[in-house]
Amino acid sequence: MALAVEINQLSKEFATPFRRKKILAVKGVSLSIAEGEIYGLIGPNGSGKSTTMKALLGLLAPSEGTCQIFGKDSVKVDSRNDVGYVPENPYFYKHLTGEETLRFYGKLCGLSGRKLKERISELLSLVSLEHARKQKVGTYSKGMLQRIGLAQALIHEPRLLILDEPTAGVDPVGSREIRDLILSLKEVGKTVFLCSHLLEQVQEICDRVGIIFNGVLKREGTLDELITMKERLELVATGSPDAQRKLLELAEEMEGIELVSSGAPKTSLESLFIQMSQEEK
Repeated sequence: MALAVEINQLSKEFATPFRRKKILAVKGVSLSIAEGEIYGLIGPNGSGKSTTMKALLGLLAPSEGTCQIFGKDSVKVDSRNDVGYVPENPYFYKHLTGEETLRFYGKLCGLSGRKLKERISELLSLVSLEHARKQKVGTYSKGMLQRIGLAQALIHEPRLLILDEPTAGVDPVGSREIRDLILSLKEVGKTVFLCSHLLEQVQEICDRVGIIFNGVLKREGTLDELITMKERLELVATGSPDAQRKLLELAEEMEGIELVSSGAPKTSLESLFIQMSQEEK
């Protein structure tokens, strides 16, 4: 399977004023993201999520290790040709309209003329901002700003989208719209790498999840791998209350009971995260 992202033994140190000792923000992080996958990186504030993303984007040079995007070293400028990025708090020129904002970024990406005009209309429709195309961005709500941010990140049709807290500060309705938009991007073959503190949302949309604490990637895998409680067994059945009481001993032999499913029960991503947070203290 082709890889969109490959991070190998990434470490990043930062010098601190008035101190001789450097801060190691990320420590030997390795992860990979397949093309067409939605990957979520979660962790508490200061855990190294944003540092990892910035190193991948080439905004920070790794102290050790490498980051690659579609096989290209992320420190090279051409590796970013296939990347769209939305920071946690995107900034736009407030006096420009939504349409003018996309035109500005489109021209920066080398688009012009009819192709740019069609692309702007296509993206405004995709992010449900057609009604606000002539409205100044300075009047947009937080949810609208996040959506115009997604539109500008997609203007050059990137294969990889990197999202830092895509629904931060957005109301539940707006958050749901952004979630649905991310899922629609996967349907057309886009790869999405996101970090979020909204664990329920990560659980809803991500194919795989990495959990990072103190700069170290502690756990990684598919949702099933992470939240399945393998030390327990769960049986779901239909039948009379009396039959259910005898289920564990007589499930397969007993008449009048239908075994609907069996397997290890699952916790929630939030419960797993809280448990790991407590273990790290």
